[in-house]
Amino acid sequence: MWSHCSKTHILCFFLALLAILALVHNFYQLENLNTAGFKWLVEEDESQPSLHTTGTHRKLYCGYEHQVLSKIEQKEEESLFAAVQWPKPPENKVPFVRSTDPFHSNFMILNSNANYRVGDQLEVLVHMKDYDGNPKQYGGDYLQSRIHSADLKAGAIGRTVDYQNGSYRIFFKLLWPGEVTVSVSLVHPSEGIQLLYRLQEERPDRAYFKSLFKSGRISEITICNVCLPGDMPVCNFTDRYTGEPWFCYKPRRLSCDTRINHFKGGLKKGLLTSEESNFFQSGVNIKMPIPSIGPDTVIVRPLGHGELNSLESSHNSDVFPSGYYYQDEWQPRTRLIRHFNKSSDITECLQGKLIYLFGDSTIRQWFEYLTKFVPDLVELNLGSSKKVGPLMAVDPKHNILLNFHCHGPPLRFFTVFTSQLHYIANELNRIVGGKNTVIAITIWSHLSTFPIEVYIRRLRNIRRAVVRLLERSPKTYIVIKTANVQEHGPEVSLFNSDWYAYQRDTIMRKMFSKIGVYFVDAWEMTLAHRLPHKLHPENIILKNQLDVLLSFICPLETHYRFLTGIHNQMWSIFV
Repeated sequence: MWSHCSKTHILCFFLALLAILALVHNFYQLENLNTAGFKWLVEEDESQPSLHTTGTHRKLYCGYEHQVLSKIEQKEEESLFAAVQWPKPPENKVPFVRSTDPFHSNFMILNSNANYRVGDQLEVLVHMKDYDGNPKQYGGDYLQSRIHSADLKAGAIGRTVDYQNGSYRIFFKLLWPGEVTVSVSLVHPSEGIQLLYRLQEERPDRAYFKSLFKSGRISEITICNVCLPGDMPVCNFTDRYTGEPWFCYKPRRLSCDTRINHFKGGLKKGLLTSEESNFFQSGVNIKMPIPSIGPDTVIVRPLGHGELNSLESSHNSDVFPSGYYYQDEWQPRTRLIRHFNKSSDITECLQGKLIYLFGDSTIRQWFEYLTKFVPDLVELNLGSSKKVGPLMAVDPKHNILLNFHCHGPPLRFFTVFTSQLHYIANELNRIVGGKNTVIAITIWSHLSTFPIEVYIRRLRNIRRAVVRLLERSPKTYIVIKTANVQEHGPEVSLFNSDWYAYQRDTIMRKMFSKIGVYFVDAWEMTLAHRLPHKLHPENIILKNQLDVLLSFICPLETHYRFLTGIHNQMWSIFV
């Protein structure tokens, strides 16, 4: 009896010991996983979890105070908030006549008569004035700028430095020879930016969503969102794996499990007073050109014979601008690029590949472009909405499978069935990956009405899934498509402004830097192009975006080696 008990105790002891070792191992892996992607921060061994606090003393949004973040995650979050911090006017309420007037403001090219050559830097000084012509004394205006040559179909963007005294300096890299023109636009005055910030923090419900609940002949529609105020009973649809929160007000007569779909409810009106609305006027202060004092062009000479153009040999991932257009073709500055002008070139590149596109309608455009341009890619009828998906196209002859899946809520689409609501992180966890798997991700536009915490949390979940995927299948191609600029009106400004997109684009780039993913710089590619800004860019821009994507998969160096091999084989035959 005693012997039997002793053996049992010994067995139990070893089982307990194994359980403890397994727990420690899993905890260690989880900590390593959670810190992946923080290499842009100062690396410190601070992975002990604690409650969510930040040094910025932000007002916590909804249930986000219940997040448990490690110290390094806290540090990252504070760094991200610092990266998108924006100067504010010294007064909370500034009269419209004292706000920034693009027509009275001006810019001036410094040293416009200098002998510029390709590779030189061009500097532009901008002075802002109000509607009475008085110089502004503070900064915070949101500017967009570009240099361009219409006859060459060339363009590149500039980098703006805000001196926070009403003056700005913009730096351009001169990347092609010829006559180059400078353009500067005021997207929003600083007084408008202050209102956009307030709406982001205080009115995240200004875009609202709904769901249909149905059982038999009874159906009810209720409002849904990331956070629902008040004491009304709610249905909790928080994702069990990612923890992404989502709630709907509970129907009066039906249970929560009768939810059928998700759809855009609408955009709330009356968010601003009549005085505040003056800061968002088309043709007055939304994306308006700023005039120049003196010439707005310079002549750029080409490099001399034998001179090394170090621009093209740079391998710095932080190089600015990341590229430029020349003859309507995008030229990245840090890597060689192929231009896939024939559908057969795309088919050759994607042969044997499984391609997943995850995100919003700006990446769904890639699916639409490829299925129209490549005749061998045949779209299958899955019975789903063309705008929502999921969408699938196949080329059986060349073993190509192309998929599009929209990201999880919030989604400002029309009806999406709950069975089709999938978070990107969960989808990535289901993918095996490998050298024949290509994954492209974008997520920004549909989260533009929420505080930054909501966006950071979503990207953190996606990044964890990306890191796990690359750990099990390191040769998987994972591509991040950045945000892009779009057309603006008063209403679009309050819900989907380029300023909101710029914030999220900045965060996206930082959170996915140095973890082994590629970037398609849709931001620069839409801002530098000669065509008007559109949320859904024209085909020529999409074509260039896909050229970059395909060049990651089928690099120019490999292509040349392939062609050289064929040439050598043919030459040996003739010899």
